[in-house]
Formats: sequence, C-alpha cells, structure tokens
Amino acid sequence: MAALLTPYDLRSLTIPNRIWMAPMCQYSAAPEGESAGAPTDWHLSHLGARATGGTGLVMTEATAVSPEGRISPYDLGIWNDVQVDAFRRITAFIRTQGSVPAVQLAHAGRKASTERTWVEQGRPLKPGEPHAWIPFGPSAVPFGPESTTPQELTADGIGEVVGQFAAAARRALAAGFEVAEIHGAHGYLLHEFLSPHSNHRTDGYGGTFEGRIRLALEVVDAVRAVWPDDLPVFFRVSATDWLTENAEDERDGWTADDTVRFAKHLHARGVDLLDVSSGGNAPGARVVTGPGYQVPFAERVRDEVGMPVAAVGEITEPAQAEEIVAAGRADAVLLGRELLRDPYWARRAAGELGGRVAVPAQYHRA
Repeated sequence: MAALLTPYDLRSLTIPNRIWMAPMCQYSAAPEGESAGAPTDWHLSHLGARATGGTGLVMTEATAVSPEGRISPYDLGIWNDVQVDAFRRITAFIRTQGSVPAVQLAHAGRKASTERTWVEQGRPLKPGEPHAWIPFGPSAVPFGPESTTPQELTADGIGEVVGQFAAAARRALAAGFEVAEIHGAHGYLLHEFLSPHSNHRTDGYGGTFEGRIRLALEVVDAVRAVWPDDLPVFFRVSATDWLTENAEDERDGWTADDTVRFAKHLHARGVDLLDVSSGGNAPGARVVTGPGYQVPFAERVRDEVGMPVAAVGEITEPAQAEEIVAAGRADAVLLGRELLRDPYWARRAAGELGGRVAVPAQYHRA
C-alpha cells in the first residue's frame, strides 16, 4: 500500500491515513450574541464533506480561546458551552465517516480585529467600528502600517491567556475532538512572543530565546495537563519569518535554527507532532514559494529532533504527497487550498496510487 494511505498511530489514536485537512478560516460564525463564535451549518457541511471524501484527519479553522483572540469577529471560538454544544454535532459526524476530528486552539494577538478576507482584503477594523476591539500583543508594536497598535500584555494578562488555552482544551475534549493543536504560527499571539521581530519585551517573556519561548511552553504545559494522556497534542509553528536565515540583528526574526531548537523543548513537554508552516509575522518578508516549499523545514525537524512532523504548503498532487511521506520527509501532509478545490482529493489519491480510503456506503456506485 502507498505510504500516504497507511494508518498512523499517535498515543492511543489511529488516524486512518496520512492525508489531513489543514485549518482554514471560514469567517462564517455569528459575530455577536449567544451564538457568537459557534459553528453553523456551513461548518458542518465544510468539515463534513472532507471527512466524507476520505481525509484521515479533519481540523477546524483557528478556533479562538477568547473573544478577543479571534482574527475577525466572524471566527469560530471555544470559550463557552454554547460553542461546545454546536461543535458536538460536527465532531460526531466526522467520526461516523471514519475520520479524526481535530481542533486548532488559537489566539490572534496583534493581528486580531480584522474584516473578513473578502471584504476590503481583510483590512484591520478601526477602533469604534462595529465589532472592533483593541488587540493584545507581546509589545505595543502594530503588525503593519494600517494596523491598530496593540496593548502590551501584562504579566497578569499573560497568565489569563494561559488559562484560556487550558479552558478551551477542556471544552474541546467535551465537544468530541480527539486532537488538540496549539496555534503558534502565522504571526498570531504565540508566534509574536517567539519572534524578536514582534517581541521587544525586556521581562521574563522577552529578550533571550528562553524568554521568548516561555509563553508557548506554558501554554503547552497547561493544555497537556488537561488533555488526556492517551490523546495527542500538536503544535503549529512558522519555521521562519522569512526575514533572514542568517540573523545578525536579534530583531531580524525567527529562523529555521530557532525552530529546531524550540522543537526539542516541545517534544520533551509532550507535544506529539509539529505542524510546520512558515511566515505571517512580517508583512514585508520575501517568501520564496513553490511546490512543497515548506517541506524542507519539516524534514529538518524530523531529522534533527526525531519528532513526528506534518508538512504543508503547495502540496497538490498525490504522487508529490506520496513521495514526501514515503521518503520519510514528513509523517503526514496537511492540505489546505487543494481540499477547498476538491473535497474528495483523498479518494482521487487512492485511485492514482492504487489503494483505498474510507468511502460512505451511499457512494458505493462511484
């Protein structure tokens, strides 16, 4: 059987294949009221279709641990029980299709309070506009020239964020999720603390490498403490800020070397898999893209740390994905836009590679 189609075991969980759905914001939740942040029929259809299509693991979009942790007012959240109840229908359906439901726990930090991406290109909302709020960050440094300057988190505020991640993990478990991923990438709060480009603090949460990774490790410890020992925790990282890979100035940004060093800490603290992406923290960065352009970052972590990894980024063809897994460059692939284009990509991959994925009985004629 093709390596891409083989099951993958993490703790007590068996994921039926190595084709996984990456988190992708849908900006389709209610922005306020009792149902704010709760998934809707859109999310059931969107996530459920990928499970029906044979995808082994189906992950929600960035799901905020607090109202101010949303990227936009229309994002999903998991800070209350109304949201938990709404998620249960979705996780139950995903499991009936033979897939594993996963949640990405997130806080947007200084990149919070924006429009939906299809409205004025997702511009930052101005203070005083409907649904707008003042974002938080490690330092009072805005993401870009049009962005609102964030409030610098106090030590007490940092403690609240750690508690919010733990509470969200408890709710995610109650909602039926079997994998919890901590979002530490793409310029959102935990990434902002990691990178010297955005973290200009001089207290115990800034300055040195050890200071900058402190919040992320506290969040990992808090989530791992409430998440069952027999279920896995992932961490999504931006392997580089794409500012320089030979940083001489400490403000140049987060690098691939930093990621390898950080991954060793994560692995030792019970993170089961590193979801390796890149970028998102510096709007002026020069990102060099191309098919599979982020795979080498994942491969390096796997080789140098001995930690399971998932690769992402312009992985579009079954043969390409098969080579990544079969060659040991990553343990799984996470598909984003390709699964938006084709919810049944896993079935197509099975046909091209000469294997099988789970198919609903209703589709037995296909």
